[in-house]
Amino acid sequence: MLTRRSLPLIAAIPLAAPRIAQAAFPDRTISLIVPYAPGGSADVLARVLAPEMARVLGQTVVVELRPGAGGHIGGAHVASTARADGYTILLGSVSAATGPALQRLSYDPVNGLTPLGGIGTVPNMMVTSPESPFHSVQDVITAARERPGQITYGSSGPGTGSHLAGELLGAMTGTQLLHVPYRGSGAVYPDLISQRLSFLLDAMGSSAGQVTGGSVRAIGVSSPERSPVFPTVPTIAEQGVPGYEFSLWLGFFVRAGTPPDAFARLEEANMIAVATPAVQEKLRQASAMPIPTDAAGFAAFFHADVARWAALVGSGRVPRLEG
Repeated sequence: MLTRRSLPLIAAIPLAAPRIAQAAFPDRTISLIVPYAPGGSADVLARVLAPEMARVLGQTVVVELRPGAGGHIGGAHVASTARADGYTILLGSVSAATGPALQRLSYDPVNGLTPLGGIGTVPNMMVTSPESPFHSVQDVITAARERPGQITYGSSGPGTGSHLAGELLGAMTGTQLLHVPYRGSGAVYPDLISQRLSFLLDAMGSSAGQVTGGSVRAIGVSSPERSPVFPTVPTIAEQGVPGYEFSLWLGFFVRAGTPPDAFARLEEANMIAVATPAVQEKLRQASAMPIPTDAAGFAAFFHADVARWAALVGSGRVPRLEG
């Protein structure tokens, strides 16, 4: 039996229910996971993208660095630990595509993550110490043939773009180059400048400042054409390695199973953010080329890269990593 005391509570239920149903994504802060060390191309772009996405979403987007294992610590966090609710985004890179073919992983980048949208693809720049005897890519190749296993190159870690670019160079020139991994490209430069390392193939987004500042010498770029930012630096391909091409792409992923409404809002935020003048200028400075910013186009781009690296590793042109 209903009493007069129960009527106000019953009357309030229809009023409260619509408020719950109308709660729209996002209604709290979003975490943007950058799985690389501070100061690199991914971190630099994330700092510009985050506020632009926040303006579209109406909520703060916080950049959270989770470096290590060539980007796979952050990738595993988003794919396996973070909730599939859209409040955690991964700023992924080429390691998400190369990882399945190159090494045993604790997560599945292809099925555990869903491509959300692309940002751009950044070429690598081959740099040496200003005091180095190497003034061209051909100088490095000649030395590597004369002294197998003694010409060294640094990287941001096993499986990262700087590592794979070096592996590809060695494979395409038939030379034995010695890989020396570091925890982020920023840590490589002191040893490179002091000539404890022979060269580094770093993403242009982080190497450009070192070159313009005079800390290092640029001797080649990994893009098929010369960079408009550094037009006097020849491509690696035109220096005796025809067909050599390597780029470090960047794009957003979310955990597989993210609700469609949240996914759509994040996809829209990325597409708008990438098109803003601030982000476009940062991409221009890094000599970045466009890739699909919509989810469907970026998913096709990503899966094609997964297949490309599977073929390269399967053919033996790029060796699998140990472990």
